[in-house]
Amino acid sequence: MVIYLPSQHGSGADESPLLDELTPREIVVELDKYVIGQHDAKKAVAVALRNRMRRQRLDPDMAEDVMPKNILMIGSTGVGKTEIARRLAKLANSPFLKVEASKFTEVGYVGRDVESMIRDLVDIAIDMIRDEKLEEVEERAERNAEERLIDLLQPADAAARETLRDKLLAGKLDEQSVEIDVKDRMPAFEFISNPSPGPGSGPGSGPDDMDMSNFKDILPALFGARTRKRKMPVHEALDYLIQEEEQKLVDMDQVTRTAIERVEKSGIIFLDEIDKIAGCEGGQGPDVSREGVQRDILPIVEGTTVNTRHGFVRTDHILFIAAGAFHVSKPADLIPELQGRFPIRVELKSLTEEDFIRILREPKNALIKQHQALLETEGIKLTFTEDSIREIARYAAQVNELMENIGARRLHTILEKVLEEISFEGPDLKKKTVKIDAKYVQQQLNDIVKDQDLSKYIL
Repeated sequence: MVIYLPSQHGSGADESPLLDELTPREIVVELDKYVIGQHDAKKAVAVALRNRMRRQRLDPDMAEDVMPKNILMIGSTGVGKTEIARRLAKLANSPFLKVEASKFTEVGYVGRDVESMIRDLVDIAIDMIRDEKLEEVEERAERNAEERLIDLLQPADAAARETLRDKLLAGKLDEQSVEIDVKDRMPAFEFISNPSPGPGSGPGSGPDDMDMSNFKDILPALFGARTRKRKMPVHEALDYLIQEEEQKLVDMDQVTRTAIERVEKSGIIFLDEIDKIAGCEGGQGPDVSREGVQRDILPIVEGTTVNTRHGFVRTDHILFIAAGAFHVSKPADLIPELQGRFPIRVELKSLTEEDFIRILREPKNALIKQHQALLETEGIKLTFTEDSIREIARYAAQVNELMENIGARRLHTILEKVLEEISFEGPDLKKKTVKIDAKYVQQQLNDIVKDQDLSKYIL
Protein backbone atom coordinates (compact mmCIF):
# COMPACT_ATOMS: atom_id res chain seq x y z
CA MET A 1 0.00 0.00 0.00
CA VAL A 2 1.47 3.33 -1.04
CA ILE A 3 1.11 6.62 0.77
CA TYR A 4 -1.02 8.88 -1.37
CA LEU A 5 0.25 12.40 -1.75
CA PRO A 6 -1.32 15.67 -2.84
CA SER A 7 -0.76 16.52 -6.50
CA GLN A 8 2.54 18.26 -7.13
CA HIS A 9 2.49 21.09 -9.63
CA GLY A 10 5.61 22.86 -10.68
CA SER A 11 8.72 23.04 -8.59
CA GLY A 12 8.32 26.31 -6.72
CA ALA A 13 8.91 27.01 -3.05
CA ASP A 14 5.23 26.36 -2.25
CA GLU A 15 5.43 22.75 -3.48
CA SER A 16 3.85 20.41 -0.94
CA PRO A 17 6.34 18.26 0.97
CA LEU A 18 6.24 14.49 0.53
CA LEU A 19 3.94 13.06 3.17
CA ASP A 20 6.06 10.03 4.02
CA GLU A 21 8.99 12.34 4.78
CA LEU A 22 7.06 14.40 7.34
CA THR A 23 7.73 13.77 11.03
CA PRO A 24 4.90 14.46 13.51
CA ARG A 25 6.60 17.76 14.36
CA GLU A 26 6.65 18.74 10.66
CA ILE A 27 2.99 17.75 10.28
CA VAL A 28 2.16 20.16 13.10
CA VAL A 29 4.15 22.88 11.29
CA GLU A 30 2.06 22.29 8.15
CA LEU A 31 -1.17 22.53 10.19
CA ASP A 32 0.11 25.73 11.83
CA LYS A 33 -0.08 27.42 8.42
CA TYR A 34 -3.87 27.23 8.57
CA VAL A 35 -4.92 26.79 12.21
CA ILE A 36 -3.77 29.00 15.09
CA GLY A 37 -3.01 27.42 18.46
CA GLN A 38 -4.49 24.11 19.66
CA HIS A 39 -1.09 22.43 19.80
CA ASP A 40 -2.36 19.38 21.73
CA ALA A 41 -4.99 18.58 19.08
CA LYS A 42 -2.49 19.04 16.24
CA LYS A 43 -0.01 16.82 18.06
CA ALA A 44 -2.64 14.08 18.43
CA VAL A 45 -3.67 14.08 14.76
CA ALA A 46 -0.01 14.27 13.66
CA VAL A 47 0.79 11.11 15.63
CA ALA A 48 -2.31 9.39 14.21
CA LEU A 49 -1.23 10.25 10.67
CA ARG A 50 2.38 9.21 11.26
CA ASN A 51 1.18 5.89 12.71
CA ARG A 52 -0.60 5.25 9.42
CA MET A 53 2.70 5.66 7.60
CA ARG A 54 4.44 3.42 10.12
CA ARG A 55 1.76 0.78 9.63
CA GLN A 56 2.51 0.61 5.88
CA ARG A 57 6.03 -0.58 6.72
CA LEU A 58 4.92 -3.53 8.88
CA ASP A 59 4.49 -7.12 7.77
CA PRO A 60 0.94 -7.61 6.41
CA ASP A 61 -0.02 -9.92 9.29
CA MET A 62 1.05 -7.38 11.90
CA ALA A 63 -0.36 -4.42 9.94
CA GLU A 64 -3.79 -6.05 9.85
CA ASP A 65 -3.98 -5.99 13.65
CA VAL A 66 -2.79 -2.41 14.11
CA MET A 67 -5.95 -0.37 14.56
CA PRO A 68 -6.12 3.41 14.01
CA LYS A 69 -5.93 5.53 17.16
CA ASN A 70 -9.26 7.31 16.93
CA ILE A 71 -9.42 10.75 18.52
CA LEU A 72 -12.05 12.53 20.60
CA MET A 73 -11.79 16.33 20.44
CA ILE A 74 -13.49 18.25 23.23
CA GLY A 75 -14.06 21.95 22.74
CA SER A 76 -16.56 24.71 22.02
CA THR A 77 -17.67 25.64 18.53
CA GLY A 78 -15.31 27.75 16.45
CA VAL A 79 -12.04 26.71 18.13
CA GLY A 80 -10.69 24.78 15.12
CA LYS A 81 -11.82 21.15 15.54
CA THR A 82 -13.19 20.72 12.02
CA GLU A 83 -10.44 22.76 10.38
CA ILE A 84 -7.68 20.64 11.96
CA ALA A 85 -9.30 17.43 10.69
CA ARG A 86 -10.00 18.88 7.24
CA ARG A 87 -6.47 20.20 6.82
CA LEU A 88 -5.01 16.89 7.99
CA ALA A 89 -7.03 15.03 5.34
CA LYS A 90 -5.95 17.50 2.66
CA LEU A 91 -2.31 17.14 3.69
CA ALA A 92 -2.59 13.34 3.43
CA ASN A 93 -4.78 13.49 0.30
CA SER A 94 -7.23 11.26 2.16
CA PRO A 95 -10.96 10.91 1.42
CA PHE A 96 -12.61 13.06 4.09
CA LEU A 97 -16.20 13.27 5.29
CA LYS A 98 -17.67 15.48 7.98
CA VAL A 99 -20.96 14.21 9.37
CA GLU A 100 -23.04 15.25 12.38
CA ALA A 101 -23.79 12.38 14.72
CA SER A 102 -27.01 14.15 15.73
CA LYS A 103 -28.47 13.70 12.21
CA PHE A 104 -28.85 10.00 12.88
CA THR A 105 -31.33 10.72 15.69
CA GLU A 106 -33.83 12.13 13.21
CA VAL A 107 -34.75 8.73 11.75
CA GLY A 108 -34.23 6.48 14.73
CA TYR A 109 -31.40 4.00 14.91
CA VAL A 110 -31.74 1.82 11.83
CA GLY A 111 -28.28 0.55 10.87
CA ARG A 112 -28.52 1.61 7.22
CA ASP A 113 -28.67 5.27 8.16
CA VAL A 114 -25.41 5.11 10.07
CA GLU A 115 -23.75 3.13 7.30
CA SER A 116 -24.57 5.92 4.86
CA MET A 117 -21.47 7.77 6.11
CA ILE A 118 -19.32 5.03 4.55
CA ARG A 119 -21.26 5.18 1.29
CA ASP A 120 -20.80 8.94 1.18
CA LEU A 121 -17.07 8.56 1.86
CA VAL A 122 -16.74 6.11 -1.04
CA ASP A 123 -18.50 8.57 -3.37
CA ILE A 124 -16.08 11.31 -2.28
CA ALA A 125 -13.11 9.01 -2.90
CA ILE A 126 -14.38 8.10 -6.38
CA ASP A 127 -14.63 11.80 -7.26
CA MET A 128 -11.07 12.31 -5.97
CA ILE A 129 -9.60 9.44 -7.98
CA ARG A 130 -11.56 10.36 -11.12
CA ASP A 131 -10.23 13.93 -10.94
CA GLU A 132 -6.69 12.60 -10.59
CA LYS A 133 -7.15 10.28 -13.58
CA LEU A 134 -8.70 13.05 -15.66
CA GLU A 135 -5.67 15.19 -14.97
CA GLU A 136 -3.42 12.36 -16.16
CA VAL A 137 -5.28 11.91 -19.48
CA GLU A 138 -6.03 15.60 -20.09
CA GLU A 139 -3.41 16.17 -22.79
CA ARG A 140 -4.20 12.93 -24.60
CA ALA A 141 -7.94 13.69 -24.52
CA GLU A 142 -7.31 17.14 -25.99
CA ARG A 143 -5.23 15.67 -28.83
CA ASN A 144 -7.89 13.05 -29.62
CA ALA A 145 -10.64 15.66 -29.56
CA GLU A 146 -8.66 17.92 -31.91
CA GLU A 147 -8.27 15.02 -34.37
CA ARG A 148 -12.00 14.25 -34.29
CA LEU A 149 -12.90 17.89 -34.76
CA ILE A 150 -10.53 18.28 -37.71
CA ASP A 151 -12.12 15.17 -39.26
CA LEU A 152 -15.54 16.83 -38.93
CA LEU A 153 -14.25 19.98 -40.63
CA GLN A 154 -13.38 17.74 -43.63
CA PRO A 155 -9.94 18.92 -44.75
CA ALA A 156 -9.12 18.15 -48.39
CA ASP A 157 -5.60 16.80 -47.79
CA ALA A 158 -2.80 16.55 -45.19
CA ALA A 159 -1.66 20.13 -45.79
CA ALA A 160 -5.20 21.44 -45.32
CA ARG A 161 -5.46 19.36 -42.16
CA GLU A 162 -2.39 21.02 -40.65
CA THR A 163 -3.68 24.46 -41.65
CA LEU A 164 -6.98 23.70 -39.89
CA ARG A 165 -5.08 22.51 -36.81
CA ASP A 166 -3.10 25.76 -36.64
CA LYS A 167 -6.29 27.82 -36.98
CA LEU A 168 -8.05 25.68 -34.36
CA LEU A 169 -5.25 26.08 -31.82
CA ALA A 170 -5.05 29.83 -32.52
CA GLY A 171 -8.81 30.21 -31.86
CA LYS A 172 -9.54 31.41 -35.39
CA LEU A 173 -12.29 28.81 -35.88
CA ASP A 174 -14.06 29.40 -32.56
CA GLU A 175 -17.20 30.98 -34.02
CA GLN A 176 -17.46 28.63 -37.02
CA SER A 177 -20.28 26.07 -36.64
CA VAL A 178 -19.89 22.30 -36.79
CA GLU A 179 -22.39 19.45 -36.43
CA ILE A 180 -21.56 16.67 -33.97
CA ASP A 181 -23.30 13.67 -32.41
CA VAL A 182 -24.33 14.34 -28.82
CA LYS A 183 -25.77 11.86 -26.37
CA ASP A 184 -29.29 12.44 -25.09
CA ARG A 185 -29.52 12.73 -21.35
CA MET A 186 -31.66 10.24 -19.53
CA PRO A 187 -34.87 11.77 -18.14
CA ALA A 188 -34.76 12.45 -14.42
CA PHE A 189 -36.37 9.76 -12.27
CA GLU A 190 -37.29 10.23 -8.66
CA PHE A 191 -37.55 7.13 -6.51
CA ILE A 192 -39.69 7.40 -3.40
CA SER A 193 -39.24 4.63 -0.90
CA ASN A 194 -41.31 3.85 2.15
CA PRO A 195 -40.27 5.59 5.38
CA SER A 196 -37.71 3.85 7.56
CA PRO A 197 -39.07 1.33 10.03
CA GLY A 198 -39.35 2.53 13.57
CA PRO A 199 -36.82 1.97 16.35
CA GLY A 200 -36.21 -1.65 17.09
CA SER A 201 -36.82 -2.91 13.56
CA GLY A 202 -33.11 -3.15 12.82
CA PRO A 203 -31.30 -3.06 9.51
CA GLY A 204 -32.57 -5.11 6.59
CA SER A 205 -36.15 -5.05 7.84
CA GLY A 206 -37.80 -2.80 5.28
CA PRO A 207 -37.80 -1.62 1.67
CA ASP A 208 -35.72 1.41 2.66
CA ASP A 209 -32.72 -0.92 2.85
CA MET A 210 -32.74 -1.35 -0.94
CA ASP A 211 -30.23 1.02 -2.51
CA MET A 212 -32.43 2.81 -5.04
CA SER A 213 -29.37 4.41 -6.62
CA ASN A 214 -28.63 1.00 -8.21
CA PHE A 215 -31.67 1.44 -10.40
CA LYS A 216 -30.33 4.79 -11.61
CA ASP A 217 -27.15 3.01 -12.72
CA ILE A 218 -29.05 0.22 -14.46
CA LEU A 219 -31.52 2.35 -16.42
CA PRO A 220 -29.07 3.81 -18.97
CA ALA A 221 -27.83 0.28 -19.76
CA LEU A 222 -31.42 -0.95 -20.26
CA PHE A 223 -32.54 1.84 -22.57
CA GLY A 224 -29.21 2.55 -24.27
CA ALA A 225 -27.68 5.96 -24.89
CA ARG A 226 -29.35 7.63 -27.88
CA THR A 227 -27.50 10.25 -29.89
CA ARG A 228 -28.68 13.14 -32.04
CA LYS A 229 -27.07 15.65 -34.33
CA ARG A 230 -26.48 19.11 -32.93
CA LYS A 231 -24.87 22.17 -34.46
CA MET A 232 -22.65 24.27 -32.20
CA PRO A 233 -19.67 26.65 -32.39
CA VAL A 234 -16.28 25.00 -32.80
CA HIS A 235 -15.04 26.04 -29.33
CA GLU A 236 -18.10 24.43 -27.69
CA ALA A 237 -17.72 21.31 -29.83
CA LEU A 238 -14.08 20.99 -28.80
CA ASP A 239 -14.99 21.18 -25.10
CA TYR A 240 -17.70 18.54 -25.58
CA LEU A 241 -15.39 16.21 -27.49
CA ILE A 242 -12.64 16.60 -24.86
CA GLN A 243 -15.10 15.52 -22.17
CA GLU A 244 -16.14 12.52 -24.27
CA GLU A 245 -12.52 11.51 -24.81
CA GLU A 246 -11.75 11.87 -21.11
CA GLN A 247 -14.61 9.52 -20.26
CA LYS A 248 -13.27 6.97 -22.75
CA LEU A 249 -9.73 7.16 -21.38
CA VAL A 250 -10.68 6.82 -17.71
CA ASP A 251 -11.39 3.25 -16.58
CA MET A 252 -14.17 3.74 -14.01
CA ASP A 253 -13.84 0.16 -12.76
CA GLN A 254 -10.23 0.84 -11.87
CA VAL A 255 -11.22 4.20 -10.36
CA THR A 256 -13.77 2.47 -8.14
CA ARG A 257 -11.32 -0.22 -6.99
CA THR A 258 -8.67 2.39 -6.18
CA ALA A 259 -11.23 4.56 -4.37
CA ILE A 260 -12.37 1.69 -2.15
CA GLU A 261 -8.75 0.84 -1.35
CA ARG A 262 -8.03 4.45 -0.45
CA VAL A 263 -11.10 4.65 1.78
CA GLU A 264 -10.11 1.46 3.59
CA LYS A 265 -6.46 2.44 4.07
CA SER A 266 -6.54 6.24 4.49
CA GLY A 267 -10.17 7.44 4.86
CA ILE A 268 -10.96 9.97 7.59
CA ILE A 269 -14.44 10.55 9.03
CA PHE A 270 -15.02 13.57 11.24
CA LEU A 271 -17.95 12.68 13.49
CA ASP A 272 -19.15 16.03 14.81
CA GLU A 273 -21.66 16.76 17.61
CA ILE A 274 -21.04 13.40 19.24
CA ASP A 275 -21.97 15.00 22.56
CA LYS A 276 -25.55 15.38 21.24
CA ILE A 277 -26.03 11.61 21.26
CA ALA A 278 -24.45 11.08 24.69
CA GLY A 279 -27.16 10.01 27.11
CA CYS A 280 -27.38 8.18 30.40
CA GLU A 281 -27.82 4.40 30.14
CA GLY A 282 -31.26 3.24 31.13
CA GLY A 283 -32.71 6.67 30.45
CA GLN A 284 -36.13 7.33 28.98
CA GLY A 285 -37.36 9.41 26.04
CA PRO A 286 -34.60 10.73 23.78
CA ASP A 287 -31.87 9.03 25.84
CA VAL A 288 -33.01 5.63 24.55
CA SER A 289 -32.76 6.80 20.95
CA ARG A 290 -29.35 8.36 21.57
CA GLU A 291 -27.99 5.14 23.02
CA GLY A 292 -29.37 3.27 20.02
CA VAL A 293 -27.50 5.59 17.67
CA GLN A 294 -24.29 5.04 19.63
CA ARG A 295 -24.73 1.28 19.35
CA ASP A 296 -25.23 1.60 15.58
CA ILE A 297 -22.11 3.75 15.22
CA LEU A 298 -20.07 1.32 17.35
CA PRO A 299 -19.60 -1.50 14.76
CA ILE A 300 -18.62 1.04 12.08
CA VAL A 301 -15.88 2.42 14.36
CA GLU A 302 -14.87 -1.04 15.64
CA GLY A 303 -14.50 -2.38 12.14
CA THR A 304 -17.13 -3.97 9.97
CA THR A 305 -17.92 -4.54 6.30
CA VAL A 306 -20.40 -2.16 4.68
CA ASN A 307 -22.18 -2.99 1.44
CA THR A 308 -22.16 -0.05 -0.96
CA ARG A 309 -23.32 0.11 -4.58
CA HIS A 310 -19.63 0.09 -5.55
CA GLY A 311 -18.74 -3.01 -3.55
CA PHE A 312 -17.95 -4.07 0.01
CA VAL A 313 -15.91 -1.67 2.15
CA ARG A 314 -14.09 -2.60 5.36
CA THR A 315 -14.01 0.13 8.00
CA ASP A 316 -11.29 -1.41 10.21
CA HIS A 317 -8.60 1.12 9.31
CA ILE A 318 -10.64 4.26 8.68
CA LEU A 319 -9.58 7.01 11.10
CA PHE A 320 -12.50 8.43 13.10
CA ILE A 321 -12.14 11.84 14.71
CA ALA A 322 -15.13 12.57 16.95
CA ALA A 323 -15.81 16.03 18.34
CA GLY A 324 -18.21 17.79 20.63
CA ALA A 325 -18.55 20.73 22.99
CA PHE A 326 -19.71 18.53 25.91
CA HIS A 327 -21.26 21.51 27.72
CA VAL A 328 -24.26 19.53 28.99
CA SER A 329 -23.01 15.94 28.75
CA LYS A 330 -19.50 14.56 29.23
CA PRO A 331 -17.46 11.88 27.44
CA ALA A 332 -18.24 9.46 30.27
CA ASP A 333 -21.92 9.63 29.22
CA LEU A 334 -21.11 7.77 25.99
CA ILE A 335 -21.61 4.02 26.19
CA PRO A 336 -18.42 2.33 27.51
CA GLU A 337 -17.81 0.39 24.29
CA LEU A 338 -17.80 3.60 22.21
CA GLN A 339 -15.60 5.40 24.74
CA GLY A 340 -13.05 2.62 24.37
CA ARG A 341 -12.91 3.15 20.61
CA PHE A 342 -11.65 6.73 21.04
CA PRO A 343 -8.50 6.19 23.14
CA ILE A 344 -6.96 9.60 22.39
CA ARG A 345 -8.69 12.53 24.09
CA VAL A 346 -7.70 16.16 23.54
CA GLU A 347 -9.29 19.31 24.90
CA LEU A 348 -9.19 22.39 22.71
CA LYS A 349 -8.83 25.71 24.48
CA SER A 350 -11.16 28.66 24.03
CA LEU A 351 -9.69 31.36 21.81
CA THR A 352 -8.36 34.57 23.35
CA GLU A 353 -8.09 38.09 21.95
CA GLU A 354 -4.44 37.42 21.08
CA ASP A 355 -5.49 34.27 19.19
CA PHE A 356 -7.97 36.36 17.19
CA ILE A 357 -5.20 38.80 16.21
CA ARG A 358 -3.08 35.91 14.94
CA ILE A 359 -6.07 34.34 13.12
CA LEU A 360 -6.70 37.61 11.29
CA ARG A 361 -3.09 37.94 10.14
CA GLU A 362 -1.08 34.73 10.06
CA PRO A 363 -2.78 31.77 8.29
CA LYS A 364 -2.37 31.34 4.55
CA ASN A 365 -6.11 31.76 4.18
CA ALA A 366 -6.44 34.54 6.81
CA LEU A 367 -9.72 36.47 6.71
CA ILE A 368 -8.02 39.80 6.05
CA LYS A 369 -6.09 38.30 3.12
CA GLN A 370 -9.36 36.94 1.71
CA HIS A 371 -11.10 40.33 1.82
CA GLN A 372 -8.06 42.09 0.36
CA ALA A 373 -7.98 39.62 -2.53
CA LEU A 374 -11.73 39.98 -3.17
CA LEU A 375 -11.60 43.78 -3.36
CA GLU A 376 -8.40 43.71 -5.38
CA THR A 377 -10.40 42.11 -8.21
CA GLU A 378 -12.03 45.56 -8.61
CA GLY A 379 -8.75 47.45 -8.34
CA ILE A 380 -9.20 48.40 -4.68
CA LYS A 381 -6.11 48.21 -2.47
CA LEU A 382 -7.33 47.51 1.05
CA THR A 383 -4.95 47.88 3.99
CA PHE A 384 -5.41 47.37 7.72
CA THR A 385 -3.40 49.20 10.37
CA GLU A 386 -2.06 47.27 13.34
CA ASP A 387 -4.47 49.02 15.72
CA SER A 388 -7.46 48.18 13.48
CA ILE A 389 -6.65 44.45 13.64
CA ARG A 390 -6.38 44.65 17.43
CA GLU A 391 -9.68 46.52 17.58
CA ILE A 392 -11.49 43.91 15.48
CA ALA A 393 -10.08 41.15 17.72
CA ARG A 394 -11.14 43.07 20.84
CA TYR A 395 -14.71 43.45 19.59
CA ALA A 396 -14.89 39.74 18.66
CA ALA A 397 -13.72 38.71 22.13
CA GLN A 398 -16.13 41.17 23.76
CA VAL A 399 -19.17 39.98 21.81
CA ASN A 400 -18.27 36.34 22.52
CA GLU A 401 -18.26 37.16 26.25
CA LEU A 402 -21.57 39.03 26.12
CA MET A 403 -23.36 36.40 24.05
CA GLU A 404 -22.82 32.84 22.90
CA ASN A 405 -19.14 32.07 22.46
CA ILE A 406 -18.81 30.94 18.83
CA GLY A 407 -15.03 31.24 18.74
CA ALA A 408 -13.31 32.36 15.55
CA ARG A 409 -16.60 32.38 13.64
CA ARG A 410 -17.33 35.67 15.40
CA LEU A 411 -14.52 37.25 13.37
CA HIS A 412 -16.49 36.59 10.20
CA THR A 413 -19.53 38.57 11.37
CA ILE A 414 -17.42 41.37 12.86
CA LEU A 415 -15.27 41.77 9.76
CA GLU A 416 -18.25 41.62 7.40
CA LYS A 417 -19.90 44.45 9.34
CA VAL A 418 -16.70 46.53 9.32
CA LEU A 419 -16.32 46.17 5.53
CA GLU A 420 -20.01 46.28 4.63
CA GLU A 421 -19.99 49.83 3.20
CA ILE A 422 -16.67 49.41 1.38
CA SER A 423 -17.82 46.14 -0.21
CA PHE A 424 -21.09 47.76 -1.28
CA GLU A 425 -19.52 50.92 -2.67
CA GLY A 426 -16.45 49.13 -4.05
CA PRO A 427 -17.21 49.25 -7.80
CA ASP A 428 -18.12 52.97 -7.61
CA LEU A 429 -15.25 54.17 -5.41
CA LYS A 430 -13.18 56.90 -7.04
CA LYS A 431 -10.37 56.47 -4.53
CA LYS A 432 -8.98 52.97 -5.03
CA THR A 433 -6.77 52.91 -1.92
CA VAL A 434 -8.69 52.27 1.31
CA LYS A 435 -7.08 52.24 4.74
CA ILE A 436 -8.88 50.70 7.73
CA ASP A 437 -7.78 52.06 11.11
CA ALA A 438 -9.05 51.63 14.67
CA LYS A 439 -11.22 54.76 14.43
CA TYR A 440 -13.05 53.41 11.38
CA VAL A 441 -13.65 50.05 13.12
CA GLN A 442 -15.10 51.85 16.15
CA GLN A 443 -17.40 53.94 13.94
CA GLN A 444 -18.82 50.81 12.35
CA LEU A 445 -19.24 48.74 15.53
CA ASN A 446 -19.56 50.92 18.64
CA ASP A 447 -23.29 51.56 18.51
CA ILE A 448 -24.12 47.95 17.66
CA VAL A 449 -22.01 46.46 20.46
CA LYS A 450 -23.42 48.91 23.03
CA ASP A 451 -26.99 47.96 22.07
CA GLN A 452 -26.95 44.34 23.24
CA ASP A 453 -30.40 43.59 21.83
CA LEU A 454 -29.27 44.77 18.39
CA SER A 455 -25.90 43.01 18.58
CA LYS A 456 -27.70 39.68 19.15
CA TYR A 457 -29.11 39.98 15.65
CA ILE A 458 -26.28 41.80 13.84
CA LEU A 459 -23.14 40.28 15.34
